Amino acid sequence: MQEKLEYLPTASIETLKFRSKLLHAVRMFFEASGYWEVETPILSRDSVVDAFIDPFTTLWHSAEGLEKPEANTEQATRFLQTSPEFAMKRLLAAGADQIYQITHAFRQAEQGPLHNPEFTMLEWYRLGESHHEQMTFVESLVRHVYQVAESFFDQNTRDSLPAEQFERFSFEDVFRKYAGLSALNSSVEEFQQAALQHQISVPSGFDETDRLSWQNLLLVELIEPALCQLGAVFVYDYPQQQAALARIRDDRKKSGHHVAERFELYLQGIEICNGYHELTDAHELQTRIAQQAELRLKEKRPALPAESYLLQAMEAGLPACAGTALGIDRLIMLALGKQTLQEVMAFSFERA
Repeated sequence: MQEKLEYLPTASIETLKFRSKLLHAVRMFFEASGYWEVETPILSRDSVVDAFIDPFTTLWHSAEGLEKPEANTEQATRFLQTSPEFAMKRLLAAGADQIYQITHAFRQAEQGPLHNPEFTMLEWYRLGESHHEQMTFVESLVRHVYQVAESFFDQNTRDSLPAEQFERFSFEDVFRKYAGLSALNSSVEEFQQAALQHQISVPSGFDETDRLSWQNLLLVELIEPALCQLGAVFVYDYPQQQAALARIRDDRKKSGHHVAERFELYLQGIEICNGYHELTDAHELQTRIAQQAELRLKEKRPALPAESYLLQAMEAGLPACAGTALGIDRLIMLALGKQTLQEVMAFSFERA
């Protein structure tokens, strides 16, 4: 029986060299575009509050804390960051104009071919832009990374990008096109009928009375596989309930609803990035954190901080801006023609 050499990296040394070159190309692309690189804490008292993303936590103590276990109170809790979003926006509020960061991010309960609890995040922000301008920038970045990757191979060993501009569909458009119903206006019964028609299994514990749950189920099981056939496509203007920290726009004359100025890019049906025309209203931020906290409570997830340095920064004034968070491991995986994140990481979670 062949010995299992678990000390070895999950990616080949050749692939790791290619990864290094692609990361260098990304940095050069941002520098050439007028961005400058920043570093923010990976360990912080702040945490992005999301109903369905759980951070890793740890307890900080001083030297005296070793002798006083009671010092490990709630005030000493620190979070490994699920995204550098909060800290980078604090820099914008302090006067930064267009910044980017390549950093490690951490998320509980995310493991599989396209997930690793510790992963590499590329995130950037620019003042005065909208989410549509960010989509144009993202496409240029992706094309640049693919072009650099092509120089590594004698033959093209992975799916190429479309020659024409990446297609762009609103969230409403993709549901009408691929599910035959309105994401914004269809009833729960109509979502349920669409799931039955397409033989989509409802997972255990599924709330059949919740429209957002039906939207997410059809997105994953029906819409995303269809997007795979397009190669590269942006989906934008999400339902208000999926705004996260994006601005809300009154779209009632067109769709009858408010929509979130948010976008995602799919490559071969895989979500690569998430971008916002950013929320700048501190009071609205408080409201959304409270809403997400309530959802976490409903899902029986641990509470996360209601207060943050970002809230203070937004009260002082966050300029109008747009930002994007991109999973660099996934982009490298696709650019190199690999099938899993483990193939482009030195040591995935199983061997960390």
